[in-house]
Amino acid sequence: MTNHHKSRVNVHSKLTAVSSKPFGPGKTYPLSSLDHAMGLHRLHVIFYYGQSPFSAFDLDPLRVSLSEILSSYPKVTGRLNRDKVGNWEIKCNDAGLRILRAKVETTIDEWLRLAVGSEERDLTVWEDMPEDPNTWSPFLLQITDFEGGGVSFGLSCLHMLADPASVTLLFKSWIEAHHGQPITHSPSYDPLTNRGQPVPCTTNTKSSNYYANKANAQAPSVKMSTATFKFSNSVIKQCISGIHGEFPGATPFDLLTALFWTRVACLKAPKYDNKHSLSICLDFRGILQEPLPYGYFGNALHFSQLSVTEAELDCNCLGALAGLVHRHVLGIREEEIWSAIDWFESQKGEGGKYAAPFRMYGPELTCVSMEHMILGDESLMYAAMFDKETKPLHVTYHVGNVEGEGLIIVTASPEAGLARTVMVTLLEEEIDRLCEDQAIMQLKPTMLVSGGR
Repeated sequence: MTNHHKSRVNVHSKLTAVSSKPFGPGKTYPLSSLDHAMGLHRLHVIFYYGQSPFSAFDLDPLRVSLSEILSSYPKVTGRLNRDKVGNWEIKCNDAGLRILRAKVETTIDEWLRLAVGSEERDLTVWEDMPEDPNTWSPFLLQITDFEGGGVSFGLSCLHMLADPASVTLLFKSWIEAHHGQPITHSPSYDPLTNRGQPVPCTTNTKSSNYYANKANAQAPSVKMSTATFKFSNSVIKQCISGIHGEFPGATPFDLLTALFWTRVACLKAPKYDNKHSLSICLDFRGILQEPLPYGYFGNALHFSQLSVTEAELDCNCLGALAGLVHRHVLGIREEEIWSAIDWFESQKGEGGKYAAPFRMYGPELTCVSMEHMILGDESLMYAAMFDKETKPLHVTYHVGNVEGEGLIIVTASPEAGLARTVMVTLLEEEIDRLCEDQAIMQLKPTMLVSGGR
């Protein structure tokens, strides 16, 4: 996708990082049915640091540790290839990770406070996959230096190669290797099979029917913009206490999903059937009876739909709506996850070729939970510290090719406890109105790289 604004980010050099221990020719990793399903989307993760861990002219120490960690990530340094059937696989040829160096003539604090949502795209690489990707790097890293010593690391890849947890742990593993520490969550490439599945699978479930309907849904291509809202621990704690009477067990995700769902609904045209639907995206690594390793490298995402009436979406009943969200999330069972995977497998054509991908983020409003990235008191994205003084200031996630009603991503914040950051992608005119919404503004969020102003 091409940006039409004049970028303040100047890319001045390119290089390639290769594995310190070549993986060797001949090995391939086939992509799973869920990986193929994400084929229309790209994933972009940006880590902001107030102080660069290296001299602006000396990347060598980080390149050494990056080469070391890439030896454990052959999928990152390999290249896409079609197998005999026509399905995608990664050919492990040690071709390397493409790195871009860039500079922006503003401080990182000014950027986070004043940059608009569309500008943040320029901190990662947005490249469409070429027709022949055999020599194209599906993973790209952009390192951008800010005035005054700040730096951002923008990792981007095809979504069919990795989900948010995979990309986050790749970056965190690099930081651990840089410190000479053992990797906390080593990458796992075991095939996504029915691990400890308690009952036979079926494609006649809510999940499979939901995906079948989604495969046929259409959404117009429109210009979208993003706003980021950062809520403090004290505000979220107070809000949860405020809805305790309606629903006593609310989590930050329940609360913020309910809040933003109601506020976004106010920006949309009335529903002719009095029904509102929200697609909720969860990571299922920890949901399975036999959990996937946390370091599973690929896609472990499950989408499901929650539908409510106009009355249930009433903003005066936020606690009740939070309860509906909570019960829906808890109600996602392992059988539903496997039935969804079976449904994708059942769509294979002659010879076993996977069906063409469709838009997973949309066309209905979609909300992504990143609660799985918070383990105890530690959020994994903010544990990527070069030292005790260089914890990330902010971590942001973008999904490419989002269309339809929009996207809400609820993530951790650098502040510990219940603090959360919410990224919302909507039509440009809608995002500007959302940034002025009094129900949201009364919670005093910190606004970062927001809107199309």
